[in-house]
Amino acid sequence: MIEEVVRVPLAVEEDLVIWKNRFGGGGKRLCVATGTHGDELEGQCVAWQLARLLREQPDKLNGTVDIYPALNPLGISTMTRGVPLYDMDMNRTFPGREEGALSEHLAAKIVEDMAGADVCIDIHASNIFLREIPQVRVNEETAERLVPLAKYLNMDFVWIYAAATVLESTLAYSLNALNTPTLVVEMGVGMRVTRTYGDRLLHGILALMARLGMWKGSVPPVASPIISSDGHVSFVNASCAGIFLPSQAHAAQVREGQELGLIVDPLTGDVKERLISPVSGLLFTLREYPVVYEGSLVARILGGAL
Repeated sequence: MIEEVVRVPLAVEEDLVIWKNRFGGGGKRLCVATGTHGDELEGQCVAWQLARLLREQPDKLNGTVDIYPALNPLGISTMTRGVPLYDMDMNRTFPGREEGALSEHLAAKIVEDMAGADVCIDIHASNIFLREIPQVRVNEETAERLVPLAKYLNMDFVWIYAAATVLESTLAYSLNALNTPTLVVEMGVGMRVTRTYGDRLLHGILALMARLGMWKGSVPPVASPIISSDGHVSFVNASCAGIFLPSQAHAAQVREGQELGLIVDPLTGDVKERLISPVSGLLFTLREYPVVYEGSLVARILGGAL
């Protein structure tokens, strides 16, 4: 059943409406949300596949599933990361204020609607600059509770963030603070859909639902993720401006001292920098957009994952 979460009047006799699709009723409740950033589209395919599956096999569902495919519908419509016209990153406004500005009001109503669920999954992609392997990110303060759930999502690894690096204004942090277990999935690249990643996450959602007693249908096998903390992740940044040309494929296993790519100058023909892997491990983040500046993130490597 398609239900309205919040409606806000706009100019020219239009309304901004956030919708959800509810399947089942009673029992445990799972919320699957995406589209907080308008340029992150990987979750759109997952929402579509999950909605189609639940619609076709309602007898297999034992509980309630709420799917929120577009938490920032204006951003998705205009392909902008934040809420257009307000120049606001929606995932920096939670838990919001009902009497606040547009993005704050939307955030407050979203949190109100999701709060109390047994589990929430907040699906993100990377931005247009970086490509990420499928992963779950959790705050170390909630890791004890969330990591056992994250293991079912069929992702490559679970990245446990240090508490100091977690923004308190995100949807996941706000819901977890309300005792609503919320997992953040990050995968793919901005403005694109990677079907293989979406298929994997769909299987993981079904596995989690089965673990919660919410799904009686078949569940494909899921992979066991690598579990890592900030201490095992190495960052590689550009020291100069230029065009980045990768030497390694995304998700490759690299060794310490191996070349990751070149930063070149198309005007002079010079190689300005050779980027070298500082550790051996999994190249889980790789620059997708080739233009870089001093300090630009080029790669992240999960050390010891060989």
